[in-house]
Amino acid sequence: MPADRLKVDVEGRSLEVSNLDKVLYPKAGFTKGEVIDYYTRIAPVLLPHLQDRALTRIRFPNGVDGGSFFEKNAPAATPGWVRTENLPAPGSSKGRETIDYVVADDLPTLVWLANLAALELHTPQWKVGEHPDMMVVDLDPGAPAALKQCCQVALLMRDRLAEDGIDSYPKTSGKKGMQLCCPIAGTQDADLVSDYAKRIAQELEKAHPKLIVSKMAKNLRPGKVFIDWSQNNAAKTTVAPYSLRAQDVPSVSTPLTWDEVEAGAAGKRPSTKPYTAPEVLKRVEKQGDLLAPLLDGGPELPGR
Repeated sequence: MPADRLKVDVEGRSLEVSNLDKVLYPKAGFTKGEVIDYYTRIAPVLLPHLQDRALTRIRFPNGVDGGSFFEKNAPAATPGWVRTENLPAPGSSKGRETIDYVVADDLPTLVWLANLAALELHTPQWKVGEHPDMMVVDLDPGAPAALKQCCQVALLMRDRLAEDGIDSYPKTSGKKGMQLCCPIAGTQDADLVSDYAKRIAQELEKAHPKLIVSKMAKNLRPGKVFIDWSQNNAAKTTVAPYSLRAQDVPSVSTPLTWDEVEAGAAGKRPSTKPYTAPEVLKRVEKQGDLLAPLLDGGPELPGR
């Protein structure tokens, strides 16, 4: 076996990992071995959020500065023990009717993906064969708006959703924005979920027109926070909690407490610095999974 390849046993599965010293985040000196180590250590809180969900990966074989590609289909050399699900592919850019998606239900699959430099992990709001059990709103700031303004909008969104009995849980995107994740019943289709999210976004835009925009047009976004309700479309995915992001540093889509969001909205703490993989591991050790309530289900969304 070449010197840069190593056979490892992960929960009874034999895996070959390679190029562990390869730097995938050049500005931070963060290596492929450290990526695999992070995903291995974060797995207890990450895997429940990936369970039974078709996984889209963004791979960076030459590091975050070396180009990337989206991967939905299971690659040709996928081990036989990796779970795949053949599912319809709405909106496929390659005209496919179905795709063999990878489903990352266990640690060996997660390590295998990390070894492929699948840095970013994205999931839909539904589990295989089911209606959405989560509603997500993406808060995307248009410069000069930043994470501080996202925190302000998150609080407005939280309070409005609470009026309808909907709980929401915040996380950073790992880039410049945030998402609110809301557990729902899993009995309503994606169109209904998307329509509800759009209606609430439009309502908040009307009440706070200088801060919020609900329309997709990019020329409307400078200085405002775009509430992207379209993330609930059946063909859309959102970065998974605890996923790495392709930034200068190994930033992570990080669950937040509402106390942290309130402090960020008031400008009382640095609200633009992303949390990195080592920081997130420490947070989880101290706080556990702040998004665990997403796994317990929620109510149906109200109609008009």
